[in-house]
Amino acid sequence: MGMTVEQVNGTTIVCPEGPRLDAAAAPRFKSEMVDIITRGSTRIIVDLSRIDFIDSSGLSSMMSTMKTLVGQGEMVLCGVSEKLRTLFSITKLDRGVFRIFDSRAQALNGL
Repeated sequence: MGMTVEQVNGTTIVCPEGPRLDAAAAPRFKSEMVDIITRGSTRIIVDLSRIDFIDSSGLSSMMSTMKTLVGQGEMVLCGVSEKLRTLFSITKLDRGVFRIFDSRAQALNGL
């Protein structure tokens, strides 16, 4: 899985290329996210607009990334489809774990 990474006003925006964040893609996603954090990024937006499917491995890699940031920064999500919003709702990860915004602009304002 490839990712595009850009900097906007001190915030790192990461956009996984997709279309799946599953067992095959999760290890690379996690590794690249840890590298981004290790290089000093503490305000991160993950734009999931190109992701159609996330399995438990994908969710685990996202949660692991958040744990890496604990006490050092924040990671929020945007571009989450209705299908993925349902997944976050069912798993209750949209309540106190991940802050989800509709757009990049809203996510930038929310950080």
